Amino acid sequence: MNLPDPTSTLGWLLLALEIVLRLVALGVIPGNRKPSTGMAWLLLILVEPIIGFIVFQLFGRTRLEGRRVARQKRAIEAVLGPSEALHLEYDESAIPPELRTVAELNRRLGALPMSGGNEVELWPDYAGVIAEMAAEVDRARSFVHVEFYITAWDDVTDPLFQALVRATERGVVVRMLFDHLGSRRVDGYRGMLRRLRRTEIRWRPMLPIQPLRGRFRRPDLRNHRKILVVDGSVGFTGSLNLTEPGYNSRKNHRLGREWVELMVRLEGPVVGALNAVFATDWYVETAEAVDLVPVHGAPDRRADEVFDVPCQVVPSGPGIVAENNLRMFTALIYSATERISLTSPYFVPDESLLYAVTTAAQRGVAVELFVSEVSDQFMVGHAQASYYRALLAAGVRIFRYPAPYVLHAKHFTVDDKVAVVGSSNMDMRSFGLNFEVSLMLPSPEVVAKLREVEDSYRTLSRELTREAWQERPARTRYVDNVMRLTAALQ
Repeated sequence: MNLPDPTSTLGWLLLALEIVLRLVALGVIPGNRKPSTGMAWLLLILVEPIIGFIVFQLFGRTRLEGRRVARQKRAIEAVLGPSEALHLEYDESAIPPELRTVAELNRRLGALPMSGGNEVELWPDYAGVIAEMAAEVDRARSFVHVEFYITAWDDVTDPLFQALVRATERGVVVRMLFDHLGSRRVDGYRGMLRRLRRTEIRWRPMLPIQPLRGRFRRPDLRNHRKILVVDGSVGFTGSLNLTEPGYNSRKNHRLGREWVELMVRLEGPVVGALNAVFATDWYVETAEAVDLVPVHGAPDRRADEVFDVPCQVVPSGPGIVAENNLRMFTALIYSATERISLTSPYFVPDESLLYAVTTAAQRGVAVELFVSEVSDQFMVGHAQASYYRALLAAGVRIFRYPAPYVLHAKHFTVDDKVAVVGSSNMDMRSFGLNFEVSLMLPSPEVVAKLREVEDSYRTLSRELTREAWQERPARTRYVDNVMRLTAALQ
């Protein structure tokens, strides 16, 4: 009896499997994806079907597990939907028509309307804003809500943690959320958990990866929000992670590397909207509803505050209409007529954002981009660099904040009419994978304050020229393009 050659049989089976996977990919991958993302995944699977399909199963889907999806849907409907209870009424006729349409876009996609009568204060001082948050917690009477992507109990954050402990001792309810994987990667994580267990703080890790408990999803889905709310009357949001400016890394300390941040302190009705975003995340993680009724404190008028500011909180991420933060960004950039200033540590745009920025420059708008000279992330740094040539050719001025500092602030201004500040980078992760929170501020006074911060970046930064960028080695340009393609695989 003649048996078939097992090597030949295996080869035919693998060939058949590869053909099937290619055909399946053609039918499955393009659905509900941007053309660029779908093309990147198709290219990978067509070249390496088996390996590509395995990678796609791990990283190509943004779905959360069923229990979490159901909770998130209920939370959005119950907390963000009936926003009338948050007293966010505002007559939007006071702002320009092009901004009214963006506010309506944000409301339809993120469920939170604009509110007026708010007080806004910018905080570019890293240690100073942590001390300010601790001072607000020491004034808390009812509750404190804390939510940060990275949370570490170290020498710099200790004053805030001690204030949280003191608050619990006088009967204040303190709830804390931190991203599971985001916080685990910082030294001292286990020590922080031990210290938290000895307190009355109610804490939960967000998006935990625990396969044995049925908690598993693609591991790069993260909650990247930064929120602190005290009594529903004072709030903070922005780019700061709750850790010391070197992220407790010996390498960073050796290099002198520190993160440069920007936070916003808020008073007024907008704090209720910020608290609603926390409440949705808390409900998803705990199934516990949070009372959103604010406990207003006495007015705290400060010399550096801007008063009577309209504000709109824009939550984004899986479970909210796809990439609503990206839609807001591009809509505002297309509305520009004079000037756009962008600050993003990780500028890896999709086609729509890249076209919006370069088109603005080509139609005569003065566009400037502030980034770090050296990125703290290899892949993102090279992917970002791959866009510089197109940006420079369009007339965008690129300013690189000097190493060893990492410009981690996330904000932009359009003309003299609107500013956006928050946790969202201008990259594909923040648009498609991360839970983010942004704040739109249609206020010339806030824009003027933010311009002072941007001016300080420009003074310290080095402007990148087209000639200098073209002198880079071909090998470096090749790595840039590979990392750019890798970044598109979402």
